[in-house]
Amino acid sequence: MTTIASGTDTLTRDALAVLQPGFTGTSAPSWLLRRLGEGLASVGLFGRNIATPAQVAALTAQLRAERDDVLVAIDEEGGDVTRLEVRTGSSFPGNHALGAVDDTALTEAVAHELGRRLAACGVNLNWAPSADINSNVDNPVIGVRSFGADTSLVARHTAAYVSGLQSAGVAACTKHFPGHGDTAVDSHHAMPRIDAELSVLDSRELVPFRAAIEAGTRAVMSAHILVPALDPVHPATLSRRILTGLLREELGYDGLIVTDGMEMQAISATYGIERGSVLAIAAGADAICVGGGLSDEPTVLRLRDALVAAVRSGELPEERLADAAARVRALAAWTASTQTTPSTPSSALSSAGSAAGSDASTDVGLVAARRALKVTRGAHFAPVTEAPYVAAFTPVANIAVGDETPWGVAAELRRLLPGTETGSFTGERAGAEALAAAGSRRVVAVVRDAHRHTWMAEALDILLTARPDTVVVEMGVPQSPPRGALHIATHGAARVCGLAAAEAIAGA
Repeated sequence: MTTIASGTDTLTRDALAVLQPGFTGTSAPSWLLRRLGEGLASVGLFGRNIATPAQVAALTAQLRAERDDVLVAIDEEGGDVTRLEVRTGSSFPGNHALGAVDDTALTEAVAHELGRRLAACGVNLNWAPSADINSNVDNPVIGVRSFGADTSLVARHTAAYVSGLQSAGVAACTKHFPGHGDTAVDSHHAMPRIDAELSVLDSRELVPFRAAIEAGTRAVMSAHILVPALDPVHPATLSRRILTGLLREELGYDGLIVTDGMEMQAISATYGIERGSVLAIAAGADAICVGGGLSDEPTVLRLRDALVAAVRSGELPEERLADAAARVRALAAWTASTQTTPSTPSSALSSAGSAAGSDASTDVGLVAARRALKVTRGAHFAPVTEAPYVAAFTPVANIAVGDETPWGVAAELRRLLPGTETGSFTGERAGAEALAAAGSRRVVAVVRDAHRHTWMAEALDILLTARPDTVVVEMGVPQSPPRGALHIATHGAARVCGLAAAEAIAGA
């Protein structure tokens, strides 16, 4: 059972309980274990903490040896945003691919299997799914993380995802409230703003969150966005009107409210993480997510002390902090009642999946990726029968996705067409450089959100003019008309999406 250090007072314990920090390394540092003994109730895992299934299970067991009901959280959306398979790419397609299929039973099955793998490693809170409607096609941070641009589609798949994940005993955290889809700024870098009228927000952005609440989502994550129609002064994470007035009182949500990462520039560069954390708890948030970039003991102590000082000065009501801590502990109790003993089944954190010989007919992630493909044959279509040259046109990855996760089709094509070569290109000379590198080989051009990158569209123009038999694979949000001898829209860049595309290219 959990034992709290006797020298830790109630106020300090509550201040620690509302924090969800990260750390560095693949085992728990001594400072983290010590703080768990003093009242810390949550820990966040990131790609830097993941090595093997056995290591993750051992890590979570190490945490639970100190506190048996600890919340172990992770940002595992599947698709482009993966922490479990950060070094290989995900075995599950992301939201946009699932929305393209539009089979809620499949979405629920994918979320359940993802949840099963998380639970097998001892993870019990997933900062997913994204319930954002991708209403702005130029959105730099949501894109394929959204189920789509249609409100009802996003709502039904959000509910299915929540049900599937939680049926595996892992708490869902539906994000980013009140909706991050109609933004053109990445909140990792600056403060986004949505200027939609209240009636639009009510009939569009809020609908998927209502569906998630109806489905019983155990947590909701706030967005660092300014929505003047709801609050002209404070971003959602710091807004009592939005978190308490709208989410709690109007929508009737009674679960845990988690902030998005407080070190993101939208908050840290405008309020600072200490001040921002105090304002967030005062506004109605229950848990402070921090640790994506800040992952040390001094950060935890600074935030703990800021919350304690705010209570003692009268700025933050003590009962509000106590209520927030109680909600954290309530979710921890729910997950403890559903958790199974962490294990290391061969499927957990699989980095090879079906391509390594597992039964493809029962691999729900690959099945979903195959069903999500949209394949269009052009006038110059001819089967690809010999090893091609894969030209990957690589944009700068947003921070949520990260640039350490591999993507594309080259690795999968090599298995099907040995001898396949590849190169990565970016910038205004990308098309000419790719053409020169390909030589006489058939070209497979791989792009990601070509509609958002002028240089990428121009590179395709150069390739298709010189080599009309070029195959084009769009692994972002498909907006432009299909181009190329063969055009494949994968609706995401997960490893299984690349495998499904490679199969289509090679005629498998």
